[in-house]
Amino acid sequence: MIRFNQFSLARGTKPLFDNTTFTLNPGEKAGLIGANGAGKSTLFAVLLGELHADGGDFSIPPTWRIAHVAQETPAVDKTALAYTLDGDAALRDIEARIAAASAAHDGAAEAEAHAAFADADGYTAPARAEALLLGLGFTLDQTREPVASFSGGWRMRLNLAQALMCRSDLLLLDEPTNHLDLDAIVWLEDWLNRYAGTLIVISHDREFLDSVCNVTLHLENQQIKRYGGNYSQFEVLRAQQIALQQSSYEKQQRTVAHLQSYINRFKAQATKARQAQSRVKALEKMELIAPAHVASPFTFEFRTPDSAPNPMMVMEDVRCGYHAEDGSEIPIVERVMLSIQNGQRIGLLGANGQGKSTLIKTLAATLEPLSGHVREGKGLRIGYFAQHQLETLRPDDTPLQHLARLAPDTREQELRDFLGSFNFSGDMATSKIAPFSGGEKARLALALIIWQKPNLLLLDEPTNHLDLETRHALTMALAQFEGTLILVSHDRHLLRATTDQFMLVAKHRLQEFDGDLDDYRDWLLQHAAEQRAALKANAAGAVDAATNGAGVGELNLNRKEQRRLEAETRQKLAHLKKPLQSRIAKIEKEMDALNAEKATLDAFVVDPASYEPEQKGKLTEAIRRQADVNARLDTLEAEWLETHEELEQIG
Repeated sequence: MIRFNQFSLARGTKPLFDNTTFTLNPGEKAGLIGANGAGKSTLFAVLLGELHADGGDFSIPPTWRIAHVAQETPAVDKTALAYTLDGDAALRDIEARIAAASAAHDGAAEAEAHAAFADADGYTAPARAEALLLGLGFTLDQTREPVASFSGGWRMRLNLAQALMCRSDLLLLDEPTNHLDLDAIVWLEDWLNRYAGTLIVISHDREFLDSVCNVTLHLENQQIKRYGGNYSQFEVLRAQQIALQQSSYEKQQRTVAHLQSYINRFKAQATKARQAQSRVKALEKMELIAPAHVASPFTFEFRTPDSAPNPMMVMEDVRCGYHAEDGSEIPIVERVMLSIQNGQRIGLLGANGQGKSTLIKTLAATLEPLSGHVREGKGLRIGYFAQHQLETLRPDDTPLQHLARLAPDTREQELRDFLGSFNFSGDMATSKIAPFSGGEKARLALALIIWQKPNLLLLDEPTNHLDLETRHALTMALAQFEGTLILVSHDRHLLRATTDQFMLVAKHRLQEFDGDLDDYRDWLLQHAAEQRAALKANAAGAVDAATNGAGVGELNLNRKEQRRLEAETRQKLAHLKKPLQSRIAKIEKEMDALNAEKATLDAFVVDPASYEPEQKGKLTEAIRRQADVNARLDTLEAEWLETHEELEQIG
């Protein structure tokens, strides 16, 4: 297991961890959350051995292999597929042994290396790497293209694929969904749910955390606190703890006030001086409980639009796309027929590259349609947000200067008040934005849009770079927005809370999607399963071909040799089945014990007597343990099903 014991660490003069203790068990999947700057990335550096404790200690099994996503991608000429295969370092070592033995004409060493290659599933490795790349949104042709030909976001996907290819015991993922579309996120969730190792993931995507994690590690006040359950369960447990803490604090403050009142009344009276002095000492010795300092959540709201044309916009037989350098047309979405009505709230679905952003740009009039007609309603005012707009912000200007350009006749104090509502107050309003974080720049871009009182909002991935609190604030603001909304986002929580219909961009067409996000997820997973089955069939063919041709030279297998190979195959299958059967028995045993404990906890929690004041501590612990048990049962059930599936595939 991973164990931190009284762990302390500072970066420069800033203490990040102070005598914190927690453990993570093998196979657990933990979401690592906390405010920006709390130390999440520093914790990853500790796990990778790049930083060491100032105090206390940390341990991790020495045999564990750790996989993480590289932050840099070399612009190499090797293909995307070869780059992904590099993630399996053990397999690459075996390949090097085969090449060295072949060059040295050492037949015995070469045969031994070939056997190791087969044991390491080397013949299926290209198919497995291909499945990773297809799942992350690459096309089959792109898997053969050189790494140097991909842009930054796609290179980060390559680094993710390489990390997933690694045979790891611990997988560290830092914001893995930032460069993915919804299709790839759904695929990644499915992959991580089948991952047998230990996972620690940093993410601002609450639905991703809910789907993948069964433990939450919360970084706050230089401590790492472990909660059983996913992010939503963490929110409930923390709210309960804060309520109990606040109740204890208020009770204590009443005691303090009573003592202080006694001291103030009687300290001047000789007859009461001794009693008053004893109360002074009691007050000094009392261990004060810190009040529940919950940071005020950041909130904002959209200004009411001045008008509401209906329809907002009509597109008739529009072809959306680009002009190539030679003047030829590159259509992306064709034959678009769309009438946007006042008050509609549309979520656009579809894989990257299908044309969602192209369609949004055409709606925003930043891209001219190749053909067809676009009619705007009278009084239409568009608010358009896309990531590339952050690059149009002037780095040497302040937030106040950016807003003053939009409203030159507005009093400075009114502009300052407005910026203050977006957390740009005091000196921050008059500071150059060059050193601002991506989240702060995104927040400023949103503020500039909101100032203009749009009645049609076109938002293309607005939550990139935003932390959980700002995402929550945006969700609440959009839910109350009185205008019309068209949203592209990989944040399903945002989509669920702010849209009421979906349209799918696929195969160069825009069409209505009859269903919700759960239906879309099922549709994607079914498609991914079909792809995996096809790749598995191809891989099986590759293994057969390799087995029939590898290590036997020009010799034909005689019948005796064939029978020997068949016996070895049966023995190997039995060897493969045994650990799976043992794992199933172990899982079932643990599930039986947990179900018995769950029944006891459930009975205690529903018992009215458990809510008596003297039972408060036991009730809190029971609720916490109940969440742990439920989360562990969910994990075990998924492992049981997955292990049975593996067993069936072998048999």
